[in-house]
Amino acid sequence: MDEYRHYKLNRVAIVLLPKQPVLDWIMRVDPNPPNLTLDELRHEPDIFLVRDERIEFIEDAERWVYRRWQMFFETFIGDWYLDESWWPQKRTLKMFKGWFEIQFHPLVWDLSEDPIVRQDWD
Repeated sequence: MDEYRHYKLNRVAIVLLPKQPVLDWIMRVDPNPPNLTLDELRHEPDIFLVRDERIEFIEDAERWVYRRWQMFFETFIGDWYLDESWWPQKRTLKMFKGWFEIQFHPLVWDLSEDPIVRQDWD
């Protein structure tokens, strides 16, 4: 691998994978539900890159996400449906834990020579 340049980024990756309750919610609220399986729903998850030296293990990542669970929850459901009347109205941390599996990847490698371009979505 010496012939290929690779760089470790100063980030960790956190992935939220939807669980069955997410698919159940989509099928329940959508008047024309998509023909979708749980595997398909989990196929292309969002990946969040985080710089936080205190995140070394999955337990650290879980604590980090749980402190921000509302933002993650609203981002996910907002990506599916803009109409907030379709959103679960009584969202809780317990509900979030039942809806999402957290994956943690402490090593993020950049194999490209191209600069990283950031796009603000706000």
